[in-house]
Amino acid sequence: MRIFNALVPHLASRDDAIIRCIRRITMVDRLKSSHQPRIRLWPIAALRVYAGIFFTYNGFGKIVNDKFINGMVGFLDSSAEQSPGLYRSFVESVVIPNKALFAGLVSFGEFAIGLALILGLATRYAAVAGALLVTNFWLAKGQGVLDGTNHDVVWLVIFLVLALVPAGRIAGLDDGLSDRFRFLR
Repeated sequence: MRIFNALVPHLASRDDAIIRCIRRITMVDRLKSSHQPRIRLWPIAALRVYAGIFFTYNGFGKIVNDKFINGMVGFLDSSAEQSPGLYRSFVESVVIPNKALFAGLVSFGEFAIGLALILGLATRYAAVAGALLVTNFWLAKGQGVLDGTNHDVVWLVIFLVLALVPAGRIAGLDDGLSDRFRFLR
């Protein structure tokens, strides 16, 4: 092989480039010594994927459900008295008159956030968007932080954890793409 490389150096460098490209795509080098501590963070990856599956499933369910718009308006009307005053006026004057727009934003937002979390793509941005979405759910319900039926606080904490740690760099696409796109770090 050395003789071949000496005789035709441009072919050897092309083969090396192909091998490097294949290693980069399959992330073989990333599982070696420098990334061993990340393997111990598998619970974060499991939490990210679970949250992604949950939000993708529920977002898709809202997309295909023709009655979601009316259900959303009914929910907002029934829980308006419990919502904080400023948020209640926002819901009554902006959200309900534009119910089709906000129903689309909620359903496609949940679906996109979930898909990004499953893939580990732009995970921090998806987690921040998820935290904002869940905060709106929480405000619409008007529940307290320690209310036993308030699951939105739990989701808010999960999204904040996923936003603060590099969750997408643990068995996600952010790991392979963060070298090329700095905003994914």
